[in-house]
Amino acid sequence: SYIFLSLIFILFFCILRCCVCFFFFFFLMIRRPPRSTLSSSSAASDVYKRQLLDWPQGTFASKVEINGDKINVEREVDGGLENIEIGTPAVLTCDLRLNEPRYATLPNIMKAKKKKIDTKDVADMGVDVASRIEVLETFEPPARKAGIKVETVEELLDKLKNEAKVI
Repeated sequence: SYIFLSLIFILFFCILRCCVCFFFFFFLMIRRPPRSTLSSSSAASDVYKRQLLDWPQGTFASKVEINGDKINVEREVDGGLENIEIGTPAVLTCDLRLNEPRYATLPNIMKAKKKKIDTKDVADMGVDVASRIEVLETFEPPARKAGIKVETVEELLDKLKNEAKVI
């Protein structure tokens, strides 16, 4: 009976250890740092929005202060920090150092899964979704010439030197 109890005890701790490892892995996957923008951190979508709205823009803000109708933006540039003052309304893009990100906890994730998402019609919000982009032309890139196979290294070097003129 002692052997049976010790086997159950070992089995219990193995299962407990697997559960702890699973939750540790699960939380590591959840706590990834947020991405800066949807445009692969190049801030291209923000420039596009700014152009459509014709508003001033403060990019890569690491500190933002609002003073009435002016916004003071401290941004990182290659030479250090740059302070700019822009009017409102404006498009701001933030650097990762602007704030401390909040990470979702497991209970809040479970609550969010149960929460009902309201859907609204665009026409009810008074938003114009008409396209402002005019496509002038689309075309395929020129077709590439077929490649060739060479038998020896000497033949390859000859073609690179005499035909392609890259060596």
